[in-house]
Amino acid sequence: MLINKLYIKHGDISQFAAYLKSEERAPATIEKYIRDIRVFADFLGGSEITKDAAVRWKEYLKKTHEAVSVNSMVAAVNGFFAFLGLDIKVKPFKIQQRIFMPAEKELTPEDYEKLVRTAWEQNNERLCFVMQTICSTGIRVSELKFITVEAAKKGYAEIHNKGKIRTILIPTDLTKLLLRYAQKQGIKSGTIFITKNGKPLNRSNIWVEMKKLCKIAGVDEKKVFPHNLRRHFAVVFHSIVNDLSKLADVLGHANINTTRIYLKESGAEHRKIINSLGLVKYRLVT
Repeated sequence: MLINKLYIKHGDISQFAAYLKSEERAPATIEKYIRDIRVFADFLGGSEITKDAAVRWKEYLKKTHEAVSVNSMVAAVNGFFAFLGLDIKVKPFKIQQRIFMPAEKELTPEDYEKLVRTAWEQNNERLCFVMQTICSTGIRVSELKFITVEAAKKGYAEIHNKGKIRTILIPTDLTKLLLRYAQKQGIKSGTIFITKNGKPLNRSNIWVEMKKLCKIAGVDEKKVFPHNLRRHFAVVFHSIVNDLSKLADVLGHANINTTRIYLKESGAEHRKIINSLGLVKYRLVT
């Protein structure tokens, strides 16, 4: 462990990445933490790590980032400080949690339909099936590697994540699509969604393709990212089953409060409720 290091060095960051890996953090989490630490290092410009500098960095980020994003970056840097043995911890911004999903970020059923249809019309079968797989099973994009030929044949997949194993069912219609696609691509076993080099698709591969697709489909790109497909699954599942515990199990959430975040109503729905209360009694006379 590096103790009392007051300047960020490349070796420090590399060792922290190795430490996160040993803690079995998800690859996407490690990538984000390292990216955030490098942003902080650039801000320091080689100067000493101090509490004052870290606080100034937080305030600087506030000018260009939303408070939620700043807090996630602060969490990464705080973890790095702890790893270095530094007695520095920056407080996150206090945020009152929104009780509804902003309309500009809500993926509607119509948006989903447009994305899937457009991907098919553009002859991008892989992206078409990737989106349907995430949205119809509720898996994380990092869990796509567990959707294998073997899993499609069985109709279910075992998902290994953060030391836990859960089983997710694959809809019958989807298994047929997946097996047909795998056969067409010459994939006889293992992960179905792979790159040209045979490696499992990662978040960045899918993100780039989805961003290109949304422009053709006429869907606001602010709504188009893999995790919103998972949220859409959660909303539809809960509307039918109406059981938060079951949904938490399917999504792989240890804390049911995390599941609740997925079920925020849209801003439009929340406004309908507020407007229907009938508590405005006096109106202007024109």
